[in-house]
Parts: sequence; structure tokens; C-alpha cells
Amino acid sequence: MTEESSVLTLGSLFDGSGGFPLAALNVGIRPVWASEVEPYPILVTRKNLPQVEHLGDVSAIDGAAIEPVDVITFGSPCQDLSVAGKQSGLAGARSGLFFEAVRIIKEMREATHGRYPRFAVWENVPGAFS
Repeated sequence: MTEESSVLTLGSLFDGSGGFPLAALNVGIRPVWASEVEPYPILVTRKNLPQVEHLGDVSAIDGAAIEPVDVITFGSPCQDLSVAGKQSGLAGARSGLFFEAVRIIKEMREATHGRYPRFAVWENVPGAFS
């Protein structure tokens, strides 16, 4: 939890239409920022969660420069992991964006001497395990 508050904070990578931030808000976690590139989902999030800062493309985010949060959620692209796709795995161009989330988390942890984020939640398809 951040020093100035006992409320947990959340950052959402690959945000989509803000599902993780909305759920967080409903259980008392304060959404702080989100990363998404698709215009329509960003509009949905801005309408429902106007307090959330939008950071844009994950590949352009410096985890050491953004506001540290207690929880980082991410549902990185699944096309290369799904059994319905080519099954390229994390080496695939789209699903490989998973490593951008890992990079951001590592950068934030280094910048905060291991304090933030306290938790990382990755949502994906069952094919991610195979």
C-alpha cells in the first residue's frame, strides 16, 4: 500500500475496456493508470473511469518513470497462445508483448527498491500453460 494511503492502487496494462480497473474500484482498490492502444476501448475506460491516466503503448512505457502502484494487472495478447491460433507461444509477435509487461514490472521494482508493485496479475488463455 502506498505510504500516503492505506488503499491499494492499481495499474492496468493491455487494459482493453477497463475491466480490471472497474473490478478493482468495486472492491476498494484505486485505479491509477492504464495502457491501451485501441481507440474505442480507451473511450470506454475514459467514460467509466475518468480519473485513470492513459499511458498508451506498453512498449513506450518506462516502468521507473510512472506512478508506482501496488498491483499491476495485464491481459497481454493471446493470439499466439490460443489453441485456435498458430501456437507460436510467447515467441510470437503479439503474445511476445507479455515481456513488455515483465519489463515494466522489473523497472518499477528496481526504481522503488522492490516495494512496488506488490502483486502482478496476468490473465490469459489456458494455452499459455502449454
